[in-house]
Amino acid sequence: MDPHKFHGNDIPYIKLDPKMTIEDLVNVFASSGFNGRQLGEAAKLYAKMIKENATICLTVSGALTPVGFGGIIKTLIERGFVDWIITTGANVYHEDHFAWGLPVKQGSFNVDDMKLYENEIVRIRDVYIKFYETLEAEDQIIQKMFGGNFADKSFTTAEFCNLMGKISKENAKYPEKSFITTAYEYDVPVYISTIKDSSLALNLVVHRLQNKTYNLDFVREIIEHAAILYDSKKSGILELGGGVPKNTAQQTGPLLDQILRRNDGGQDYIIQITDARPDTGGLSGATLEEGKSWGKVQDAHHGMVTVYADVTIAFPILALYVLSNQKTRKPKRLYKKLGKLYNKLSDDYFKNPANNVKKSKKRN
Repeated sequence: MDPHKFHGNDIPYIKLDPKMTIEDLVNVFASSGFNGRQLGEAAKLYAKMIKENATICLTVSGALTPVGFGGIIKTLIERGFVDWIITTGANVYHEDHFAWGLPVKQGSFNVDDMKLYENEIVRIRDVYIKFYETLEAEDQIIQKMFGGNFADKSFTTAEFCNLMGKISKENAKYPEKSFITTAYEYDVPVYISTIKDSSLALNLVVHRLQNKTYNLDFVREIIEHAAILYDSKKSGILELGGGVPKNTAQQTGPLLDQILRRNDGGQDYIIQITDARPDTGGLSGATLEEGKSWGKVQDAHHGMVTVYADVTIAFPILALYVLSNQKTRKPKRLYKKLGKLYNKLSDDYFKNPANNVKKSKKRN
């Protein structure tokens, strides 16, 4: 349809009713304009991804778990609406507070931080976290978890989070209050795009100083990411914010096509919720259409929606919409399949005569 012609749906004269449902509200958004329309279209695209049984990656940047949004992610996992996750180490670290019953409270952003420091309170905008009762307590938990695990052998952050979920599931006071424990139960791989930039890695320092080494196999990680896309008939990403998680998920297309010399074309669908501007040249604000030039997406004209909004406002609406009208999907349990997916991609790569190099051992 030519966008330069005068056609399209009529803009309705919107009326609200106290009995309206979330579906009604999303339809209001979708029939309006600006970012309200984008949010409505994003919600409908997420529902389409679920209906088509697409393999759905959730990327999470920003401080979303300290405001309790891990509970939304947990529910989406339980319903089969998220198949794998890429997030920051901070979101994993702060999510674990809720599982262990460590205090996190609403505070204020209009405050004297010198006084907060004196009172041993850490601030994330208007969220308060106690220095000793929460952060120090969490640090002790993490140090105990990984003092013997993964030392002196290679590992991925998916394995790291899976073990963290297992330990919290078996030992935490409120294991049901963590999407990491839920991901462990449902075999949803959780990757940390930059683990060294978080308290998770900081807590490994005390063990490293005792000459224990931690060898993150980041190359195996990116192969696993690409292998998930490669095995998917349909694939999509729901991006909460931008940052490194966004690019880590999107670079699966260039890895397959540019590096491994394929022509698969990238993701079928991407939804992005961001407040970053595209004109500064940063990845967080880069348009999804631009990603086509890199082979990150299949089509620059279809299957993509960007919502310029605060994630804490838009994400609950998006999630509640699909929870209200989509049937629960059978979990794909990708974590247990990662070895098979890795080997499938490896085998197909070496079947190409152009890749005339000696094949090394398969993934352990």
